[in-house]
Amino acid sequence: MTEHVSESPGERARARLGLEFGSRAEFDDPKREWRRLFSEFLGTFFLVLVGAGGAVVAAKSSGAIARSAAVTAPGLMVMGIILFMGAVSGAHLNPAVSLAFASRGDFPWRRVPGYIIVQLIGATCACLFLWAVLGKLGDLGATEPGPGIHAWQAMLIEFILTVGLVSVILGTASSAQNIGALSAVAVGGYIILAGLWSSPISGASMNPARSFGPDLANWDFTNYWVYIVGPILGAAVAVGFAYILRGRGGDIGGMAAARGMDERVAAAKNEPPA
Repeated sequence: MTEHVSESPGERARARLGLEFGSRAEFDDPKREWRRLFSEFLGTFFLVLVGAGGAVVAAKSSGAIARSAAVTAPGLMVMGIILFMGAVSGAHLNPAVSLAFASRGDFPWRRVPGYIIVQLIGATCACLFLWAVLGKLGDLGATEPGPGIHAWQAMLIEFILTVGLVSVILGTASSAQNIGALSAVAVGGYIILAGLWSSPISGASMNPARSFGPDLANWDFTNYWVYIVGPILGAAVAVGFAYILRGRGGDIGGMAAARGMDERVAAAKNEPPA
């Protein structure tokens, strides 16, 4: 007769998580980097599809979409993306976020170029999809300084908005303040709030990839520098603020959030995140 050996709750949890996420060695296997890169491509595609699509659909339907709806949709999309694929790649969706996580010590620098490249490709594919299906309308959702707004003014708005965005991302990802799935609500909510008050000034991009896709499709990079300088400087300042508020990075919570394995998964598996 076979003796039945009961498993502890921790062992059962590790077994279930192993089936879903695999082992640390498997997760960190360079041969599986394609999975993380595809996740970033797909997530950025959907983010830009919604962000740029608002302007395209508004032009197609003679302004049937209100500005409040157009700026709310990207935030809601980000919530969904973080929840459905955040455990795969970390759901950066933004070169400024990838650079911030790496500067903070939560993400390997060697993975940054790949993430940024697929984010730019995903954003471009979203705009080309909109062009193919609905036509080249609404400047394909390009983010530009608003009427009467100088480029330097738009850049400063993008800078301060990104300081806030990256501060929220780094704060909700740290071990000291990891709030799990609610981080998706915090990040998505911030994006909605930023868009509601500032989109007429700069477009509230906060994301070089979001602005790159339409500019490449339109082949007009006149003001693209605004959406590189502002977000990158903003991310750098947010990293400095995170150091002041929480000390050095590289804790298990930040690493788990940035690299894609939830802190609770790493703890249940009794190993650091990949």
